[in-house]
Amino acid sequence: MKVHSSYIYVRNLRCHAYHGVMPQEHVIGNDYRVNVCIAYNIGVAMLSDMLTDTISYACVCDIIKIEMAEVSQLLENVAYRIGRHLFRQFPNIEKIDIDIAKINPPMGADCDCAGVELHLINDKTL
Repeated sequence: MKVHSSYIYVRNLRCHAYHGVMPQEHVIGNDYRVNVCIAYNIGVAMLSDMLTDTISYACVCDIIKIEMAEVSQLLENVAYRIGRHLFRQFPNIEKIDIDIAKINPPMGADCDCAGVELHLINDKTL
């Protein structure tokens, strides 16, 4: 059997953070939902059953929380920092999909959320 593709993911990680361009967002903050899907070769880990042979999703969550805690005006910047931090921590990552949604954004529109989505490729693994 051959693995065609493999991923680790974190879905709907909820955070409260202070990103935004409006002054009240830096005081009151907003609730956010973060999704990350990481493409990498799980071949060793699926055979060894050892955490040291894989990417820990607990570590992924910690990285997301660290970057969400650093205030930015734009979610584009936050998503980029999350991706950069993950690539640096785990150089064997091939690709990362990140989406960050601001829940009930303060923009005078009736919507559930607004946000950004990035699809990043680790050019060092190409």
